[in-house]
Amino acid sequence: MSKKGKLYIVLVAFAILSIVVIEMTKPKQLNWFPSYATHHKIPFGSYVFNEQLKRVANTVNIIDRPPFEYLKNNTINGTYLFYNGGINFGNEELNSLLDWVSKGNTLMVSAVGFEHKLLDTLNLDTKAVNIIDNFNNKYQVKLVNPLLANNTSYKYEKATTFYYFNKIDTLKTSVIGLIDKYRGANKPIKDSLISSIKQPFGKGEIILNTFPQAFTNYFILQSPNQNYTAGLLSYIDTSKPIYVDTYYKTGKTFYTSPMYLFLNTKSLKWAYYLVLIGALIYIIFEGKRKQRAIPIIKPLKNQTVDFTKTIANMYYENGKHKDIAQHKIHHFLEYIRNTMHLSTADINTSFLKNLAARSNNTLEDTQTLFKLIRSLDQKTEISNIELERLNSLIEQFKSHNQWKIPT
Repeated sequence: MSKKGKLYIVLVAFAILSIVVIEMTKPKQLNWFPSYATHHKIPFGSYVFNEQLKRVANTVNIIDRPPFEYLKNNTINGTYLFYNGGINFGNEELNSLLDWVSKGNTLMVSAVGFEHKLLDTLNLDTKAVNIIDNFNNKYQVKLVNPLLANNTSYKYEKATTFYYFNKIDTLKTSVIGLIDKYRGANKPIKDSLISSIKQPFGKGEIILNTFPQAFTNYFILQSPNQNYTAGLLSYIDTSKPIYVDTYYKTGKTFYTSPMYLFLNTKSLKWAYYLVLIGALIYIIFEGKRKQRAIPIIKPLKNQTVDFTKTIANMYYENGKHKDIAQHKIHHFLEYIRNTMHLSTADINTSFLKNLAARSNNTLEDTQTLFKLIRSLDQKTEISNIELERLNSLIEQFKSHNQWKIPT
C-alpha cells in the first residue's frame, strides 16, 4: 500500500475515534417523553411515585395485563389505580371494572381524557383550557380538604393544557381538587376549575383526576409538590391492596427488536456502531484491492533464436549453403550424442543399426540420411535444393524419435 493510502486510513481512523470520544463525553440529552412508566427515571416516568407508594401502602401489586383479563381470572379487593396521558378501556372492560367497584372496591383514574361511557355513567363532562402562555404559573393545582393544607397551591411549569370537569352531578359528586387561576402576585384567586372528584358507585367509589402529571418524577421531586400527590392518595385505603396498572402506559415495557439491548445500552451501542464502521472500511479497501487491474508483464524474448534465424538468413541469402549444411550436420550429430547416447566418432554399419533402433527409424531411412551427409561433406559447394533436402531428412528423422529431450 502506498504512503498516501496509509495516510487516508490513519485520518479516517482518527476521525472515527474523535466522533466516538465526543459522543461518549457529551452530556446526555434529557428525555421528556411522557411515559408514566413505573420503571422509568426520566422526568415524566413514575419511578419515584412507585417507590414511595411501596413505603406507605401495605401491599402494592404491579399489573401488566388488561383489567378485563386480570379481574376475570382473579378474586381481588382494594384499589385499582390508573394514571396515564390518556386511557380508553372499551365497553366490556369498563363494565367489568364498574362491576368490581360496585362490590365495595375503589377505582382511581388520573388522565387527561376519560372514557365517554364512564363520564356519561357518572354524569360528568370535561373540557380543556389552553395555558400555553403560562409563563408566570397563573394556573396551579390545589386540594380542597381543610385537613390537606387547602390554602397551598402547587406549580407545574411544563403544562400547556389543563383539563377540568365543566359538568358534575352535584348530588353525588364530591370535589377534592381544583385548578386555580391567579390574577397576579399577592392577589386573590379569580377562577377555580374542578380537577379532581370523588363519587360513590354501588358499595365502592370512583376517584377521577385530570392531572396525571402529579404522579411523575418531575412533579413530585419539586418540593412541596409531593404533598399534592400524597393528598390524592389519602382518599384511598392504603391498608388494603393497591393494584397499579402498567398495561395502560405510554411507555410500557415491550421489546420490538432483538437489537433493543444493544441500542439501549450506551457502551454496547457504540461497540455495535464501531463494528459496522470497521466492516464498511474493510469492504471499501478490500474491494479496491481485489478490483485493481493486474498489469500484464511481457516475458523476455528469446533473442538467441532470433539471432540464429538472422544469421541463417544472412548465410542463405549470401549463397553460403555449404556453411549452413555443416552447421546443420554438427547440430544433428550433437543431438544424437545427447539424446541417444551414441558416439559419432566412427559412423559404420553397427552405428547405423543402433541409431535406427534407438530413434525408431528404419535402417533404410537412416542409411539414406547419412549417405546424403557423406555426399555433402565431400562437396565444396552445394545447391539450395540439396540444403533443403538435408534439412527435410533431419527433421523427418527427429520426428520418429521417442527419446526427445523435453523443452
